[in-house]
Order: sequence, then C-alpha cells, then structure tokens
Amino acid sequence: MTLHRGIRVYPHRFAVKWGASIIQVMGYTATGFGWTPWNLYLFLIGVLGWFVVGAIWNDKALMLVHLVALGAMIAGMTSGSST
Repeated sequence: MTLHRGIRVYPHRFAVKWGASIIQVMGYTATGFGWTPWNLYLFLIGVLGWFVVGAIWNDKALMLVHLVALGAMIAGMTSGSST
C-alpha cells in the first residue's frame, strides 16, 4: 500500500481488477469473431479475476455472481454440447 495525497493506493488490486476487465473484453471480442474455444478460456480467466476482486473487496454479491457464472461456464464446457 502506498499513500498518494492521503489516498490509499493498492497496486495489486488495481492490476487484478483491470487485468480481469481487459481479459473479459478480449473474451467478448473473441466471441464476436467466432474464435472458439479461445473466447471461453478468456472468459474463464476474466470471471476468476473478478471473483478474486470480490474476495479482496469482501463483496459477497460480486463473488456470488462470478461464482455462478464460473459454474455455468464449466458445466457448459464439460457437457460436450456445441451450437
């Protein structure tokens, strides 16, 4: 933690939050271009990243929504169905 003008700055939190956001945007891009299964891999990393952000912030709602999304993605990936 560093102080910048009296404000607490946590560089690792910033990195996880923005890293997960960028990776999820890359997942949306991969979906738009039909780049499967790369889109799923990117979404998995992004969802896990945002789950970690929720844990860091102790935000149970953020953790829940990303845990459910992760479960749904894993269930879909292991079902072997493709559309």
